[in-house]
Amino acid sequence: ETLFSKIIRREIPATIVYEDDEVLGFKDIAPQAPVHVLFIPKNEIIPTLDDLQPSQAHLIGKLALAAAEYARREGFAQDGYRIVMNCREDAGQTVFHIHMHLLAGAQLGHFGTPGR
Repeated sequence: ETLFSKIIRREIPATIVYEDDEVLGFKDIAPQAPVHVLFIPKNEIIPTLDDLQPSQAHLIGKLALAAAEYARREGFAQDGYRIVMNCREDAGQTVFHIHMHLLAGAQLGHFGTPGR
């Protein structure tokens, strides 16, 4: 049971911007860019990317395709966007239900420097 499970079931509010049979996209409540949307699998709760099984690999593709479709639909695909997946606490994962962040709407800086 995660916060995202409750969003999927509409038990807590979220600004949903994308939905199909397998993926839900909603605005991040603490955006790190002008556009910050999370894409999650709706039908399977997989805690971390490390827990993903070969039979579930297609879900990552579904998340990426949903993010790309959203970027095209909203008109910022040509300018560029970033997709990010965090795995576990040291990488910044706070909800243990795999998800993909889409960040856009401004020129994004380079990353990779430790935050501590």
